[in-house]
Amino acid sequence: MPRLNVIAPDQATGPLKETYDGITKKMGKVVNIFQGMGNSPAALNAYLSMSDALAQGELAAEERELVYLAVSEGNGCNYCVSAHTMIATKQVGVSESETLKARRFQSSDKKHAALLAFVRKVIETKGFVEDDDLNDVRQAGYSDGQLAEAIGYIGLATFSNLFNHVHDTPLDFPQAPKL
Repeated sequence: MPRLNVIAPDQATGPLKETYDGITKKMGKVVNIFQGMGNSPAALNAYLSMSDALAQGELAAEERELVYLAVSEGNGCNYCVSAHTMIATKQVGVSESETLKARRFQSSDKKHAALLAFVRKVIETKGFVEDDDLNDVRQAGYSDGQLAEAIGYIGLATFSNLFNHVHDTPLDFPQAPKL
């Protein structure tokens, strides 16, 4: 049961209604996390703006989803793991087996494996990675811009993960498979 107020789309007014209308146009509905974040249009718009900005970057949609899955599993966020498993498999074309591997910071693809290993190192070291960590992910084919975006996705996923933990966001996506 949600622990913060939930603002349903039919309760939204003013700028929040405009934001909800944009979400509905893009996603077909206002999902539960956004109805909780709607308590603060500033927080909701911060999440949406960062998500939209990072989606314009150099990382491919598949890479973005793999990073989001790895971070969300690492943070124990069932809501985001479930949401991004569905997005990865249904919208981006990632196989279910690759979503499961990503949640362990692994991939069958060597380039993706290097990215996920880098993401794990960033998290484990709080960003104090070694030069070798950077060299490894660069040698796999990632640019510094893509690395900046991957770090951005760590932050974005962590924000949504922590929000879901505090809010106890009800799941409105299919439950992700267990590891």
